[in-house]
Amino acid sequence: MNLAKAKAGHDKNHYYLIIGEDEEYVYVVNGTTRSLAKPKKKNKKHIQLIKRIPEHIRVSEEIMNHDAEIAKLIRQYEQYVAESQKTDQKQEEQKCQKQM
Repeated sequence: MNLAKAKAGHDKNHYYLIIGEDEEYVYVVNGTTRSLAKPKKKNKKHIQLIKRIPEHIRVSEEIMNHDAEIAKLIRQYEQYVAESQKTDQKQEEQKCQKQM
């Protein structure tokens, strides 16, 4: 089980959980528009695996059985990314102010 970000297509920059794969494709779900009953077939070239997941956001086998849990996991990761970007932006602003 890995999280992934779409790099191409109409769902570019959306996050998914990979639930299966074959030679060329992965099968991804997000718990809302793409449920476990109907995963999206996505070319491996068009996704980016997310390797660094914070400790408080863990993908486990139990999550794999519930769309609501998958959606919650993805929302938590999106919040983490947004908070990280805000922190990075503040640090950049402070750096610029110090240089002036």
